[in-house]
Amino acid sequence: MQSTIENSVRWTTADLVIFEGDRVNRYEIIDGELFVTRAPDWKHQAVCVNISTLLKLWSDESGLGQPAVTPGIIFSDSDNVIPDVVWASHDRLENLLDEAGHLTGSPELVVEVLSPGKKNEARDREAKLKLYSVQGVQEYWIVNPKAAMVESIAARRPF
Repeated sequence: MQSTIENSVRWTTADLVIFEGDRVNRYEIIDGELFVTRAPDWKHQAVCVNISTLLKLWSDESGLGQPAVTPGIIFSDSDNVIPDVVWASHDRLENLLDEAGHLTGSPELVVEVLSPGKKNEARDREAKLKLYSVQGVQEYWIVNPKAAMVESIAARRPF
């Protein structure tokens, strides 16, 4: 279940340090707004592994890039998210990683697996789509495990 902590606070990446010991929830910041969700369940994680495995097999065959599961992406102090799966070309990845090995920019592909609940779906379909579009993600997949469906969205579009 997702909840949004609503107040006049504009959250930043530095603020996430107060949640470091929490292994039950996920914390993401989009445009300064803090989103708190439960850690994904087993089926959700299994879907992520399956997608990542297929991307890894294709990447190994093509030699073009590599996938990662649940990498944090720190776009800015007020935009810090944890997509389910990403894929980046070797060329782009070289420029995306900071000294600590964290993503600081947009991979070519971002995949979000829908979690139960209207608020979770709205976050993925609206707030995250807008963020990924503005940040230069080229392709955004929204996976609906219940419907066994993948929706592909060209994320780079004006709003």
